[in-house]
Amino acid sequence: MTTSSFQTSVAVFALVTLHVSALDTFIAAVYEHVVILPEKTETPVSQDTALLLMNKNIDILETAIKQAAQQGAEIIVTPEDALYGWSFTRETIFPYLEDIPDPRVDWIPCRDPHKFGHTPVQVRLSCLAKNNSIYVLANIGDKKPCNSNDSTCPPNGCYQYNTNVVYDKKGQLVARYHKYHLYSEPQFDVPEKPELVTFNTTFGRFGIFTCFDILFHDPAVTLVKDFHVDTILFPTAWMNVLPLLTAIEFHSAWAMGMRVNLLVANTHHVRLNMTGSGIYAPHSPKVYYYDMEKELGKLLVSEVDSHPRSSPDFPAAVNWSDYATTIKPFSVQKSTFRAFISRDAFNFTELSASAGNLTVCQKDLCCHLSYRMLRKEENEVYALGAFSGLHGRRRREYWQVCTMLKCKTTDVTTCGRPVETALTRFIVFSLSGTFGTEYVFPEVLLTKIHLSPGKFEVLKDGRLVNKNGTSEPILTVSLFGRWYTKDAHSISGGINNLETTNLLMFTLLMITALQIL
Repeated sequence: MTTSSFQTSVAVFALVTLHVSALDTFIAAVYEHVVILPEKTETPVSQDTALLLMNKNIDILETAIKQAAQQGAEIIVTPEDALYGWSFTRETIFPYLEDIPDPRVDWIPCRDPHKFGHTPVQVRLSCLAKNNSIYVLANIGDKKPCNSNDSTCPPNGCYQYNTNVVYDKKGQLVARYHKYHLYSEPQFDVPEKPELVTFNTTFGRFGIFTCFDILFHDPAVTLVKDFHVDTILFPTAWMNVLPLLTAIEFHSAWAMGMRVNLLVANTHHVRLNMTGSGIYAPHSPKVYYYDMEKELGKLLVSEVDSHPRSSPDFPAAVNWSDYATTIKPFSVQKSTFRAFISRDAFNFTELSASAGNLTVCQKDLCCHLSYRMLRKEENEVYALGAFSGLHGRRRREYWQVCTMLKCKTTDVTTCGRPVETALTRFIVFSLSGTFGTEYVFPEVLLTKIHLSPGKFEVLKDGRLVNKNGTSEPILTVSLFGRWYTKDAHSISGGINNLETTNLLMFTLLMITALQIL
């Protein structure tokens, strides 16, 4: 054999080996964790006390990581705040923080535990990944010393970040992400700009962001649109808010709207309405978990496509306003009324008959609905609603929403209030809207907070329609649009510290009040 032919054979062998090693599918895992919380204190605990608590939580995560690896999982996502909880000041969180280096330092903490000072949490997480041969994403706190002469440097001389880390099967740190859009987190700082963090594996390209980040363009949309990731890893501490923003409802819709895999690990805390984890593919949820009854953690495992864009199930691109802008609007009902979802004033019209065609508009958004119920339940009222504007008390994020929902009672003034059960089944529904944005997320939520995989689809012309027969009882059918370019931009990525306490108190009071009503 000549030298040139030998080199050619080696090159071909390398290509074949690379192709074989690249997986068409992989097994993913997420774990919903009941966090062991610290005792409330206004003064910082010692580092040893903080580490003791974090190790108790890691003990639980270790069991889940081992179980996931035994089931063949290549990667596992654990939740935001999983090691220590969420109620801190800048001072009381400090003992829980470690200095997390840039992944470019090529570090395996399990093999070289003292390279970057006192890092026991990073060392243990690295060893869990290495010893179980599985990628591990964990959420921990990062501290970064800064120059006290810098006007932006905090008084304690450190920036403090809500941080995701990823360790590969060798235990090497391969990714670090600092959360940009903070939600009631006075203990942490906002990074200078959104970080766009990706890493490559033999089973696809991954991107990372955290919780509140998902409602904004950067980094979430940019990772999918410009960096072409296959799968998003998404730790969260998500407080469910009906009717539009329960975790499983919105996260599954985001995966469909963005046409990407989304691995969601939520914290579990029933009193704070925190539950809802899942593994979501672009065409349908693979597996999900929602339980407001028990204080128990849950491991979810499922096979997903490594490169969903190459899959035969990959959904076609959607023109979200195509159908709605080309048809003649249905007759706008004279009985249009105003009601609120959270603080947003929707225009509604009642589904007064068992079948019909309805249009309701607000500003430049018109929502069209064609429907037929299996039968009209006497004690249930449904309405079609439209909202186009800046959302909530802060009036910063621009939403466009078309929603068909069950009202809380037969009094239409209760339309938009949280409701968890329904009886009405639909033989047909078709919802569309004249959206001004290309970013629309299709939601279908069933009675008792369940998803409806395989029972609806989005057509290329923007219609959200049912399929495969009569639906289960429906709570909401919605098209949730985010018009990012019309957001009222603030100077930072988070809710500032002056707002945090009042906002968290308001959220908890709203949840309590809405459950009583």
